[in-house]
Amino acid sequence: MKSLILKSIALGLIATALWSCKKDEGAVVATAGTPGSLQSSASTLVLDKTMLSTNVITFTLGDADFGYQAAITNTLQLSAKGKNFAADQTKEFTLEPKVKSKSYNGFDFNNLLLALNLSTGSSSDVEIRVKSSISNALSPVYSNVVTINARPFPLTSWVYVPGAYQGWDILKADSLVSPTGNGIYTGVINFVAANSDFKVTPAKKWDFSYGDLGGGKLGSNTGGNLKAAAAGPQLLTVDLNAKTWTLAPASRWSVIGDAVPGSGWFLDTDMKFINDGKGQYLLTTNLLAGEFKFRRNYDWGTTIGNGAANIKVTAAGNYTLVLTVNADGKTGSYTMTKN
Repeated sequence: MKSLILKSIALGLIATALWSCKKDEGAVVATAGTPGSLQSSASTLVLDKTMLSTNVITFTLGDADFGYQAAITNTLQLSAKGKNFAADQTKEFTLEPKVKSKSYNGFDFNNLLLALNLSTGSSSDVEIRVKSSISNALSPVYSNVVTINARPFPLTSWVYVPGAYQGWDILKADSLVSPTGNGIYTGVINFVAANSDFKVTPAKKWDFSYGDLGGGKLGSNTGGNLKAAAAGPQLLTVDLNAKTWTLAPASRWSVIGDAVPGSGWFLDTDMKFINDGKGQYLLTTNLLAGEFKFRRNYDWGTTIGNGAANIKVTAAGNYTLVLTVNADGKTGSYTMTKN
């Protein structure tokens, strides 16, 4: 009897194993994957504002293969040549499912190139490929790399900073500039008091604003007021791609001298930083016959004049002074125009 029971168990295990083997024979198994292909309709592209609504380039995709009819996610990757598609140097854009080709008009493709921080004054080589994947468990595969020589054009854009420092007057709010329209805006705001509240708006109206979500994050039409903890000029950077903001101390430039009314070489008159990407400070003021200099942060350690000499004013009157500070923050040039 015991022998019969053991035989029955053995036969059952064998049957189960055979059934499992038959089932496995029909199972779908993903392979490591064969890359797809990529072709471009253009190898050279110089963009300008006449092409904003015109299709300027089309990419054609060949299917990747993972061994069965899987739902494949294709992502277009762009990187400046030589960056080797490093994560922080690559822009990715997921394509719609089963798309075989993707066209871009001048406006959209120009923005893609600007997002790579390419020069707008000369052409650059850009490498483009397609990343194909089916799950997080399997490594993606990459198509051949297509190289195009392209030059974007600048699309300067602004956002605005109404706040307590200027009486919350939305129509007179100072601005931040993005010289290439890449979504990153910078500018110097002179906050007249510590703990000064402000917000960021894409236009000079209150229907949409960015608020503080904490931790340097911006909320779209959500969050409280942003706050400048310290008084004085602050470099404000707003990244609308990452929805972040930062503040850092900025230099203050002023004029001082016996040509400046009320100065007497002891008191400074501040200039206003112009948020247009040119690094310029502006002051329209009355000047007396005499001499003056520009100086940074009320300190004689960094000044700009006629070389080491003072700037001479030969005739009293109303003048517009424009100071252009170089990237080193210490040297520069100026213009003085009598109004």
